[in-house]
Amino acid sequence: MTQLSIKNMVCPRCVMAVRDVLQSLGYTATQVNIGNATVAQDLDAAQLNELDEHLQAIGFELLRNGDEALVERIKTAVIFLSRRDDGSPVKLSDELSAALKTDYKQLSALFSAHEHRTIERFYIAHKVEHVKELLDYGQLSVSEIAYRTGYSSVAHLSRQFKQVTGLTPSQYRDAKPQRQSLNSV
Repeated sequence: MTQLSIKNMVCPRCVMAVRDVLQSLGYTATQVNIGNATVAQDLDAAQLNELDEHLQAIGFELLRNGDEALVERIKTAVIFLSRRDDGSPVKLSDELSAALKTDYKQLSALFSAHEHRTIERFYIAHKVEHVKELLDYGQLSVSEIAYRTGYSSVAHLSRQFKQVTGLTPSQYRDAKPQRQSLNSV
């Protein structure tokens, strides 16, 4: 059995794509989740290299370093937290520490060293990207979006949105600029 950590998996379609690659190479995937997979076979270095080539061809990457794998787990957890729509505010440090069973200071230092930005900046960027998605749908007002995404007020959402994008939410909605993929935010 081989445990795999995979970079750039951010959605259920990513899970399906990785599962398809594993099956196409003849491996039995016992589990595929965002950021990781388990195959029944023991893979040697040549097989891991071949798998990595196939994954890279579709935008993923096999992580072989423990620190890189943890950074990817941090990213995955942050992306999920940034997309919560239940209106509850997120205490990022507490949520990540609990989810990853690691002290937040350690997570923060590792993330900053690898990504050259803080976890908080990464979280804000993804939260704003989620707000963009909700604005693009056109079904909710800015006030409803602020509430659902856990902002304390419309002013707070607008200030943070403009800081990241250079536009207010209303200007963004009118301009309809091209959005980024989640793994490039």
